[in-house]
Parts: sequence; C-alpha cells; structure tokens
Amino acid sequence: MVYQSFAQAQSFFLWSVFGIAVVMGALVNKTNFCTMGAVSDWVNMGDTGRLRSWMFAIAVAMLGVTILEASGLINLTSTFPPYRASQLVWAQNLLGGLMFGVGMTLASGCGNKALIRIGGGNLKSVMVVAIIGLIAYFMANPLPGTDQTLYTILFYDWISPLSVTLKTSQDLGAIVVGSGTPANARLAVGIILGLALLAYVFISADFRGSLDNILGGLVVGLAVIAVWYITSNVMVSADGQNFPLQNFVAEQWDMYAAPGDLKPADSRPLSVQSLTFINPMGQTVGYAIDGFKATALNIGVMVLTGVILGSLLWSLISRSFRIEWFASVKDFVNHFVGAILMGFGGVLAMGCTIGQGVTGVSTLAVGSIITLIAIIAGTAATMKYQYWRMMNEA
Repeated sequence: MVYQSFAQAQSFFLWSVFGIAVVMGALVNKTNFCTMGAVSDWVNMGDTGRLRSWMFAIAVAMLGVTILEASGLINLTSTFPPYRASQLVWAQNLLGGLMFGVGMTLASGCGNKALIRIGGGNLKSVMVVAIIGLIAYFMANPLPGTDQTLYTILFYDWISPLSVTLKTSQDLGAIVVGSGTPANARLAVGIILGLALLAYVFISADFRGSLDNILGGLVVGLAVIAVWYITSNVMVSADGQNFPLQNFVAEQWDMYAAPGDLKPADSRPLSVQSLTFINPMGQTVGYAIDGFKATALNIGVMVLTGVILGSLLWSLISRSFRIEWFASVKDFVNHFVGAILMGFGGVLAMGCTIGQGVTGVSTLAVGSIITLIAIIAGTAATMKYQYWRMMNEA
C-alpha cells in the first residue's frame, strides 16, 4: 500500500479504517457483543457465552497479530499508544482499569457499546460519550487559560513515580528472553496463549451453538487485526524510499510534501495503531474545537463515526431503532458518574475493554493484561455491590 502522495496515502489510511468501523458497528449491534454484558451474564447468571465471545475476540486478535508480526507484515515497535513501552505504568493500568470497570457498569456499557447504543437511538449514550470525550481531551490537552491538563493536576505527581522501567519492552515475549531477541519468544507465547484461549472458548457446547457469540468475537478480533495491518503498511513514496505516514509528516514533510498536501496538526495519530474508543472520543472533541478542519481529522474520529453509522444502519435494517432517554433522576446520575469514571479511567489505563482488552492484549503487553483484569474486577465488584444493595432495599 504505497502511494505517490501523502494526500492519497492519508485518504486510504482514514477511509479504509472507517469502512472497517462501519462493518464492526453493524455486526456488534447485530450480535449484541458487549463486554459489560459479558461480565454481567457471568456474575449474575453464571452464563459465560458473551464472556467467551470477548475471549474469542482476544484469541483471534492475538493469533493474528502474532503471525503477522512474525511474518514481518506488521511492526509493533512504536505504536500509538505505546503498548510495549519499557516503562510499565502498572498503577495507572490498575487504577484506570478499576475506574473504567465501575464506570461502564454505571453507564450501561463500555465506550464501544455507548457508540453502538447511539446508533440504535439511545440518547443517554450521547451524554455519556460527550462527557468521556471532554475528560479524555482535557486529560491530554491544557485546560483553557492554563498550561495544566487534568492529568497533571490530579494524577501526575503521585501516580507517575509508581511506574517501573523494565530492561526490555513490556511484552511477554521480550520479558521471557530478557536481553535476547524476542521475536521467537513472542511467536511462541502468542500462539500458546491464543490457542489456550480458543480451547477455553470452544470447550463450551453452548458457545459452539451460538452463531451470534461466535460472529461477534470473530468480527471484533478480525477488525483489530485489519487496522493493525493497514496502519503498519500505508506508505508514502518519495525519492525512491517508502516512508510510514507518521515519519513522513514528522521528518520528511519539508522535502517531499506535494503542493496539494495538507500537513496534519498532529502526526501521532498517523502511527501504527488499532481499535480503541476512549482516546478517539477525546480526539473527536478536539476535532470539533479546531473547527472541523481537515488538518485535525484523524483515525480516531473516523473510528467513532464509523461505528455509530454501522450501528445505525443495522438498527434501521432490523427495525430495532428506538429513541431512549433516562428513566429517572437516579438513572441520569448513574450514567453521569459512570461517564466521568470511564473518561478518567480510560485515559489513565490507556484504553478500554477493546483498546486494552483486545488491541493491547494482542501485543502481549503486561500493562494491557493488568488493565483487562482490573476492568473485569471493577465491573464484577460493582455488580455484586448493586445486587447486595438491591437485596437490602427489598
């Protein structure tokens, strides 16, 4: 996927991911793939169908990424966000994951589910996404009239010193071999863990009999792989060399940019990456603040709008589109507080149930695994508390 101009390369980069997001949005709506629902079914009813669907998505993504990386078809050395960074921000992963798990329980779903609900006519989720987006934006960008972000004000001084700098990158393959070459270890660990997850998933006869659960997990896993592949391989050709988009903008723009090329305001969203949903909500707020300029358009905005559109299309096709509003003041407060927790938690943990739980885990990053466990723990604990409170009130 080599293009002669940056404009052509960027257009393919953005619109191909948009198309993937549309398909994913439609099929996630169709299959009712829901990570919060997965934990709820498991905790409250002992039903592991949707939990296995989530684990199936992780297995598919992990095996796909492992094989593609071993084949040299994707490069995860420098990703956005930096999943494999040698600095392990375990406290952020843990706290952020717990906050996100509590928040998505209160707000009736994770970031991806909120977008799916918007496409289905749920106006409650519009508020949830707006709050998450504002918090995510100001966690990374200065508050008006200051040089401080929400992160520097609330978290940096006490949580940053807790991070640990490893001698290797934080993926399991690199940790296993230490100072050696991690390629073979990543391949072995990825295949072993991926196959173990597949065994857990398909040992259940109920899961094997549920086409929706199989399809939902398969689509999410394949979508993650596809975006990794696209963002790793879209290049700009200049002076006989092929440059990744981020490198072209950051280092080669002045020499090789064509007269019609528009330089993006930020080159980081052009890095190798895959699906995540909290940061894109913040990016979309930034896109609106910048006046919807073409230079501010990025992959996060395309993912967010694509998932909503795909969900909307399926809602119209299946005639399931329904306008939904808050049932009570308590319902409003739960969603409001949940959105706040998801905004802070998703940024601290560098991702959500998809961004860390599937995309991040597919890189074998320890921080992503910590986040996934923390999200599930936070969700399960909140559901147990809600059940206990309901029984006491009864």
